[in-house]
This record gives sequence, structure tokens and C-alpha cells, in this order.
Amino acid sequence: MANKNLFRSLFGALLGKAPTTNEAGGAAYVRTNEQLLAQFAATGCLRDTYYTDAEKQLQQLTGAAFGADPVFVAKTAVFAREQGLMKDTPALLCAVLAFRDTALLARVFDRVCDNGKMVRNFVQSVRSGQIGRKALGTAPKRLVQRWLAKCSDAQLLSASVGNAPSLADVVKMVHPKPTDGARSAFYGWLLGKTHDAAALPDAVKKLEAFRAGELASVPDVPFQLLTSKDLGREHWIAIAKNASWNTVRMNLNTFHRHGVFDDRKATEHVVATLRDRAAIQRGHAFPYQIMTTLKHLEDGIPREIRAALHDALETSVDRVPHLPGKVYVAVDVSGSMQSPVTGNARGTTSVVKCLDVAALFAAAILRQNPKAELIPFHDRVVPFAAKAKDPVFKTAARLAALPSGGTDCSTVLALLNERGARGDFVIYVSDNQSWCGTRGVAGATGMLTEWRRFKVQNREAKLVCIDLQPYATVQAPEGDDVIHVGGFSDQVFEVLRAVAEGGLAADLWVDRIDKIAV
Repeated sequence: MANKNLFRSLFGALLGKAPTTNEAGGAAYVRTNEQLLAQFAATGCLRDTYYTDAEKQLQQLTGAAFGADPVFVAKTAVFAREQGLMKDTPALLCAVLAFRDTALLARVFDRVCDNGKMVRNFVQSVRSGQIGRKALGTAPKRLVQRWLAKCSDAQLLSASVGNAPSLADVVKMVHPKPTDGARSAFYGWLLGKTHDAAALPDAVKKLEAFRAGELASVPDVPFQLLTSKDLGREHWIAIAKNASWNTVRMNLNTFHRHGVFDDRKATEHVVATLRDRAAIQRGHAFPYQIMTTLKHLEDGIPREIRAALHDALETSVDRVPHLPGKVYVAVDVSGSMQSPVTGNARGTTSVVKCLDVAALFAAAILRQNPKAELIPFHDRVVPFAAKAKDPVFKTAARLAALPSGGTDCSTVLALLNERGARGDFVIYVSDNQSWCGTRGVAGATGMLTEWRRFKVQNREAKLVCIDLQPYATVQAPEGDDVIHVGGFSDQVFEVLRAVAEGGLAADLWVDRIDKIAV
């Protein structure tokens, strides 16, 4: 007869004791500097979350950035911007490079600071003193000067929208040398100084003429530059027809309040824009951002606008791969998942919660994998009957309406083990802040203990943990069969595709970043 105590000891030794506690107070495993940077690259908004605040996140991010190899920091900055489509984290990582390695910064600057907003974020990050200096420095100034010189007139005009710092503030800091009369006039106009109005770029001339009432037609410039003038309905219709997909999505309520949808042709144009698959892809809208728009729509907006947004949401998740074999999706519906997915910030807190995103991802996986089993949980499993043919938004709304409780990430795996379940993929969508039942065998976490038990009968199974918040610990450490992927963009789906196709590295998220050429 087998010695159960001996087996238990050996099993515990293989697991490894959890050496720390997480932000919720439960047992947990620490991330390496590279793993933490990868997590922040996909989720780091540097705002207050349920269990921590922006200041602590800033300390963790800068600590990891100064502790990691600067080449990996540069690659993470590029990944965070180009694939994660983040704004704050890549700018801060560039600020760290301005302190650590200006040659590396020069190699990635244009890829990360690819528009006026990102340049302003970079300047603000350096000047804030968050990385130990407040002066911009000679090399960073030259990079900003180079960026200004390469910009077209239209790009600079677009970059002039926004503050803290404004583009005018940036120009004052770096003192760019105008390359011609038009650029000299533009800088003078931007700074409110004497300039040659006749030499201004055509777009600025048209903007000034429109503001002065000398031009009836709406110039093709960012509409934020036009609102100093009282705009009529025809002006707003013209703005809606000229706008990009993202601008249309973000301003549907504004268009509604200004009567755009009273015009049938304008409404049809907006509907066609929202449904344009190519425009959706160019717009790089995260699925949760379309959900945000749906949640924010005001009463009275035409039904066809809402229907077009629902279609856009379905399109935005059609990159979810088919996963071979049996798939289980564990959806965290605990209390902490009620917090905003991008953190709390005065005046700009998102109405979309971590739970909304978790539910949206789970519903999207179900649509592409109709035999997948969705298992909601908090400190216990919550009964739920999913319908694969339901629209993604409907399934997500049903999941988000479930009752909440504490967090025990081991409970789903424990249920599967009780069933003697067979499976190929177990996907968790969570903030990963387990605090109930976190101690398993020999000091390991409960989740890792249950995962190893699941692996006894399912040797080829993969555990994919989609972590929605930028915390520094995990319940199951990275390994050949455990993948952590941070984020709420459709890049998560690309990682799922890589896992499904066998592209599994021991540290896949870090490995993807490390392969970026800089």
C-alpha cells in the first residue's frame, strides 16, 4: 500500500512553497523584473486599483525597470506601445532609458513616441522627477527636436490638442530650429508670438479663417480645435463625416446632442463607419472600449447606431482562436473585480469594470469555442448556464450580473479535480488576488496544488492566466505548462493563438517581448 504521507511530502516538495503574500494578503509567488515589466506593459495605467495605489505601482514599475536589463526595458516600451497600445507605461519606460541608456532610447524613441500625446507623456514623465531627475537633458531634447522636425504640418496641428504639458510647453523646453518659413510661422502662432500669417501652413490658415467667420465650410482639422466657435448642426455633420473610426465612436453622444442623427444621410454614414471592418482594425479599439461606448450611450440615440456598435464588438473579438480539445474558462466574479479595469482617476475613471472585461473575454472565447465550459467563481463556484450562440455582449452582461464574494482561485480547479475532469486548456480571467484558501500542500498556494493534481490525469494540459491588473505576484508561477498574460487588449487573443499552435515557451509573455528587434 502506498505511503500517503510520503507521497504528500514529495508532492509538496515539487510544488515549492509560496514565499510571499499578495496585495490581498494571500500566499503568492513573486514575479521576476522581466515578468513584472511584461505585466505592466499590458495593464499598467499607473492609477489606483482595488488593492493598491498609483504610487505603489509607480515604485514597482520603476524598480523593475531599473532592475532589468536596459535592452529588455527598451523592448518592453516598444511592445507596450505598438502591441499593448498603452500610453503611460511606455512613456515612463522611455524616461527610465533617458536616465540609463540614451543610445537605446534613441533607437526606440520614434516607435514609442509616435504622436504628440506620447511625446508630451514622455516629457511629463521625465520632468516629474519620477525617475530621479527633472531636467530633460541634452539627448532627450535632441530626440524631441528630431520628432518635431519630422512631423508634417497636419501632425503638428493634431499634436497641439492637449495639455500638461501642451505642445507649446514642449516647444519652449526644447527650442527647435524651424526648417522653413512655414514652420517658423507655425511655432510663432503656437506660442502666441508675432509671426508671418501669410507663411502659415494651409490647414492653420483655414482654421483661423473658420474661427474668424471668414470660412463657412469646416476645415479638416481635429474638431477639438473648432469648438471655440459656436458650431451649428451642419458643422457637426461635416465633422462626423470627416472623423476617423475612433473619433466617431468616442463622440456619438456629442453628435447626438448636436442633432447629427436627425439627418438620415449622416446617420447612415456613421452606421457604415462603425461597421467598417477595415476601419475597426485601423482604429485599434480594444473590445472593452467598444463595450464602454455601449454603456455610455445616451437615451434617444438611434437603434441602428447601437446595433452597429454591437456588430463592431463582435468584429473586435473575431481574432479569438479555436482551441483544440476541451476548454474550461474560469471567470473571476469576486468583489475586487468590480473595480475599474484601468484604475481610478479623478474625472476619467472608466465605467467598465475588471468583471466586465473578464466576462467579455470569456464570452468571446465561448463564441469561437462553443464546447468550452464557462465556470464563474469567487470564493466558490457559481452556477452558470452559457449559450454559445448568444451575442458576446449578452453573455458578458449575464456573467457580470452574477453575485460576488471573496477570491479563491483554486476553487475551479478543485471542482474539476473532484469531477475527475479531462481537459486541454484551463483559462483564468482574473485580477489574480486570491486570499481565501491560498495555502495548499506544503506551503504552496491552493491554486498551484490543485493544478498539479489536475495534471496527474491531464499531462499535456495548459493553464493560461489572463491577469487584468498590474500586481506583482501570482498564484501559480510561470512554467512549461503555466502562462501568464497581462492585459485587456486583443493581444491576449494572439497569445491564446500561440499557445493553441504550440508556441509555448516557459515564459511566453516575456519571450514575445524579448523577440522584438530594437
